[in-house]
Amino acid sequence: MYNSDAHLTNRTMRVGLVGTGYAAKLRATALQEDPRSHLVAISGHTTGKTAAFAQEYQALVINSWQQLVEREDLDLVVISTINRDHGKIVRAALSSGKHVIVEYPLSVDVKEAEELIALAKAKNKLLHVEHIELLGGWHQALKQHLAELGDLFYIRYSTVNPQHPAPRKWTYNHELFGFPLIGALSRLHRLTDLFGEVLSVNCHQRYWETETDYYQTCLCVGQLCFSSGLLAQVIYGKGETLWQSERKFEINGEKGGLILDGDTGTLVQAEGTTLIDLGTRRGLFAKDTNMVLDHIFHGTALYVTPEQSLYTLKVADAARRAAETGLTIFLTKES
Repeated sequence: MYNSDAHLTNRTMRVGLVGTGYAAKLRATALQEDPRSHLVAISGHTTGKTAAFAQEYQALVINSWQQLVEREDLDLVVISTINRDHGKIVRAALSSGKHVIVEYPLSVDVKEAEELIALAKAKNKLLHVEHIELLGGWHQALKQHLAELGDLFYIRYSTVNPQHPAPRKWTYNHELFGFPLIGALSRLHRLTDLFGEVLSVNCHQRYWETETDYYQTCLCVGQLCFSSGLLAQVIYGKGETLWQSERKFEINGEKGGLILDGDTGTLVQAEGTTLIDLGTRRGLFAKDTNMVLDHIFHGTALYVTPEQSLYTLKVADAARRAAETGLTIFLTKES
């Protein structure tokens, strides 16, 4: 852990926020509600939207993220903007001596992500990659009931979001969002957190598009073989060529199955079927923010490390290479 002097001076963390979207709003609200933090400045992509956002949270409007990260009156930079820019903003913020919170992925490029983790250590600054999927009710239910399933052999995890019509926004842009399982890294990170090392990856993807940069639909299907022998199928799709919404996680073991379907959880065993509590998905950004501030001020452990996120990024990048080449990609200790 880096050596923080925040708990010695007991001062408020002065925060700059890059982004004005959904995640940024939740993050800004969490920062505003915690007395240990003060949201000083906000930078966004659109002038009018940024001005309204900053007024709501009584913060300064900064014309660019480059100007924001260089401000001397900031201790912490929170990055909640397009995936493509995560890496370069993290690098600039760390280089300017700031602690950093960044929504996943840390970068869309594995090599850059490795460099950023090394830079954070060299600068003795916090680098936290948000993975709130680990804090939610789904994940906690999975961890609680896995032992009841015996030896696991097959998982199917599907998140499909039909959109009619598909929005023309950055999450439907090849460059801004990135390869689907990198942009939506949480789908794989849930698995690596629970099941550990991945041995090999297969993947296929398809886009429906009428222009080069933006697509109307993407469908990505990955298959992970874990070192334990567990086989996992991951389906990620969104857009207007899809017709049935699905958010479902199925785990099959030799002594039972666990099915999480939307807000319903079911444990199926030979002796019967039991409904399980899946908790809530509300308040997770606030919980993440609170845990980061606890870590900075009191040195308490965080729930995820940048290295763990980096490992999942390597798995996602293997899926990208598998989709591009049609080959099975084997992961090694060095990959």
